[in-house]
Amino acid sequence: MAGLKALAKDTALYGLSSIIGRLLNWLLVPLYVVKVNNYEFGEVTQLYAWTGLLLAILTYGLETGFFRFANKDEELDPKVVYSTCLTSLWATSSLFLILVLIFLNPISGSMGFEGKSNYIAMMAVITAVDALTSVPFAYLRFQKRPLRFASIKLLFVSLNIASNLFFLVACPKLIESNPELVSWCYSPERAGVYYIILSNLISTLVCLIALAPQIITIRYRFDSALWLKIMRYSMPLLILSVAGIMNQTAEKIMLPMLIENQEEAKSQLGIYGANYKFAVIMVMFIQAFRFAYEPIVFGKFRDKDNKQSYIEAMKYFIIFGLLIFLCVGMFIVFLPFIPVVKSHVDPNYFTGLAVVPIIMMAELFFGIFFNLSFWYKLTDRTKWGAYFSIGGCSVTILLNILFVPIYGYMACAWAAFTSYFLMMAASYYFGQKYYPIKYEVKNALFYIITAAILYFTGMFIPIANLWLLFAFRVLLVLIYLAIVLKKEKILPVSKKV
Repeated sequence: MAGLKALAKDTALYGLSSIIGRLLNWLLVPLYVVKVNNYEFGEVTQLYAWTGLLLAILTYGLETGFFRFANKDEELDPKVVYSTCLTSLWATSSLFLILVLIFLNPISGSMGFEGKSNYIAMMAVITAVDALTSVPFAYLRFQKRPLRFASIKLLFVSLNIASNLFFLVACPKLIESNPELVSWCYSPERAGVYYIILSNLISTLVCLIALAPQIITIRYRFDSALWLKIMRYSMPLLILSVAGIMNQTAEKIMLPMLIENQEEAKSQLGIYGANYKFAVIMVMFIQAFRFAYEPIVFGKFRDKDNKQSYIEAMKYFIIFGLLIFLCVGMFIVFLPFIPVVKSHVDPNYFTGLAVVPIIMMAELFFGIFFNLSFWYKLTDRTKWGAYFSIGGCSVTILLNILFVPIYGYMACAWAAFTSYFLMMAASYYFGQKYYPIKYEVKNALFYIITAAILYFTGMFIPIANLWLLFAFRVLLVLIYLAIVLKKEKILPVSKKV
């Protein structure tokens, strides 16, 4: 019992730090769309897409490799495993940073950032440091130090938010009233993108300092034979990780390459990137749902066939996900009519609201795919996870190449939708062959069709008065809830006396 309580506590700290971190970072998006135009936000979106991809390459599965070998057997000293992994990351991160700085101008030009090489230099430092600190964070988890892990993660997020507020909100006011206070660190001639990246750089370096005890106080020992074993184990994970990241970032990297006019390309990417962020609501709530509900489900069915717990978890996962889809999808269109939003946000951003329901449904498909992943994990057929990720990535790239030049960022949204749907369908099909679970498919289709009917009813029935339209859509969401409560027999049944 004590072990279970400790596990629950650790899970809460790791999970909540991740959820809260995502939420707080998401709250920066309104600040960005107010302070930078859609072209500049396109630059931010493009740079962070590249950062995500490069980070997956530069960590090359060593975090998982460390856990695997640190826990493998008693013959291996976890400290030697850790120092070997950390030494490897020191070498590759340093090499990456040196090469980027040597070829900074050509790289900047090829990415469409001529004259903005400082952006690329700062992002290279951020990426190198993030790669280096991935294993120290893993070491904290290995040492069962969730409080320190969570506090450093939240320190990064808090400092990043504070820095953004300082540079984007406080400095523009202070430079007019008291320029001597901020002129040493702020220039109104610099674009907002510079200060967004600078804020991230400051937070990343502080995070590195906070991890100093895990980096500089250890005894460095590099075991080359052990390193080769770890690399053989980790390389397949690199392929899986890169394919997974490409599924999430390919369109943001490719869009500027597929539209000839770079100003138009980055403007479209900014609109798409800002509206894509609304889908993070779906990601956060689904993550919170899994974090809160799965332990209950698995606890409830611990004495029964485990497959029943997967069925129950999947059912409520879909129900909950569709509720979030309806709430965000039907009410996001009211944003342009909110006075404070209308007066402060570039109206060009609102042209991309149509991608929000598409991306949210794509994320729901990906969530279902993730839940379906039990079958290949339980049967030791993890190679199938790589097949699905690579296949989905290929579909994303192909559809973007074919349709982005014609339809712009809307093609990016539909490519994500199609890719995640096919990954979900393929995982279900092969899962039924190798580890059959009788998921309630008809029940799931009923809820999906019901949600779709309610969504399209709310979106296409013309009601001129905004308040009446809002009330009508609230009613539709309540109808969905009522259907769920009745069908799942959650509503109390009155008994005749």
